[in-house]
Amino acid sequence: MNKILYILIFSTLLFSSSDAQQGEVEYVIKPQFDDAGSFVEGLAHVKIGDRWGYINKEGQYVANPQFDDAEPFSEGLARVKIGDKYGYINKEGRYVINLLFDDAGSFSEGLAPVKINDKWGYINREGQYVIRPQFDDAEPFSEGLAHVEIDFDDGYINREGQYVIKPQFIDAIIVADDFSEGLADVYIGGRYGYINKEGQWVIQPQFDYADEFSEGLALVEIGGRYGYINKEGQYVINPQFDNTGISFSEGLVHAKIGDKWGYINKEGQVVIKPQFDGAGSFSEGLAAVKIGDKWGYINKEGQVVIKPQFDSAGSFSEGLAAVKIGDKYGYISKASFEK
Repeated sequence: MNKILYILIFSTLLFSSSDAQQGEVEYVIKPQFDDAGSFVEGLAHVKIGDRWGYINKEGQYVANPQFDDAEPFSEGLARVKIGDKYGYINKEGRYVINLLFDDAGSFSEGLAPVKINDKWGYINREGQYVIRPQFDDAEPFSEGLAHVEIDFDDGYINREGQYVIKPQFIDAIIVADDFSEGLADVYIGGRYGYINKEGQWVIQPQFDYADEFSEGLALVEIGGRYGYINKEGQYVINPQFDNTGISFSEGLVHAKIGDKWGYINKEGQVVIKPQFDGAGSFSEGLAAVKIGDKWGYINKEGQVVIKPQFDSAGSFSEGLAAVKIGDKYGYISKASFEK
């Protein structure tokens, strides 16, 4: 660790404290689920036994647990699975697109990737094919383009199914290749770099690992150390951390220094000193952190506002967060400690 980093760490001791009022919370939906997702578009998918369903913020089922798999709602529809087939339901829990597909993704920009007979295509919200099944793999649309694969070569198509960037990126990493803030990370020849929407290299392949841009910065790895670059490929935060969060969120990202987690800003300054055994991203002004074997929540001043008491804790979304006590999940509300 360099001298500047030590100075930053110790300077934050003057400004960050976990000795603030530690808020007690009330469950708005008591722990009762075997698994639980975040609220999206007013609903959350929850698991009872080996079946998934959907609840509203009052904890009432809008779709009873009946699905073998379920995803969050996106654009008013949710992808669900029964047996070996996928379809889509609306927020009333009714099928709007029947269980027809061998695999499927969430709706994005009005279209969803679906697989049938070993090929992927895209359907609209009425379940009609807009782009016929022809790809070996396909991802949801992002910023007007979708990443597809044919014969192990990766390219990008527009909403008409036309290639904007022809298949050329061999062994590109599927999950990380969506466009974000105008650029997409691509793995080629053992290194990661970034292309623009014309398929031109904007940042040459040079990193051991790279992820998507968020809030103007992207995570990269060189020689086992993590840092962040801007869209010109310049280091804004030099590779120096043992581990970090993938993306900045609300101006901060969690970073591991030694054996503890803290938070840095976009200048690479430590603003919340490393003191946690685990950490998550900020969302709605709060971040889940682990002290010992329990999770709680801090604010951006590093103050504990919900004391560590959970066995697991998710990010706040739409005012609620899924938390785990013992082997059951429930939901807490920010409103319970902001009174």
